[in-house]
Amino acid sequence: MQYLFRYNWKVRDEWFEVLKPVPSEELYKSRVGGVGSIAYTMFHVSKVEYDWISDLQQKPIFNGKFEDYSNFEDIIELSKELRKGVFDYVEKWSTELEHKVLDLEIGNENRIHCTYGEAIRHVIVHEIHHIGQLSVWAREIGVSPISANFIHRGLLKQKN
Repeated sequence: MQYLFRYNWKVRDEWFEVLKPVPSEELYKSRVGGVGSIAYTMFHVSKVEYDWISDLQQKPIFNGKFEDYSNFEDIIELSKELRKGVFDYVEKWSTELEHKVLDLEIGNENRIHCTYGEAIRHVIVHEIHHIGQLSVWAREIGVSPISANFIHRGLLKQKN
């Protein structure tokens, strides 16, 4: 589990680096598909990851609004800050949490009812899903997408 979070964080950081030189109007431009814009996607994956992990810890979610992050550098800093609130939980994850039940009321009489194992895997694939959309948008603006390859990222130390 931890390796997939590390993968997502590494890929997210690589996206931030490749997107830094892109003009702000391109990053904030409303686009077809996805959640709306490149900048909002980066905000969204950071916030959703933090919120789910906060829910699993029964802690308050992040209440910041995207509109407060009109500078892309601020989204990068937010991602780093929110990751700090996720890191310890992910590093301490154990199989004993797999079948613990998460039952959340999410408004409008809607509920989320799943196991912690389902929720944490949802967090992982959620970001991977959005990173795929970024690849499409990056090509549209002439930016080479970040590789989605897990291999050659140094996430697992090989034993000889």
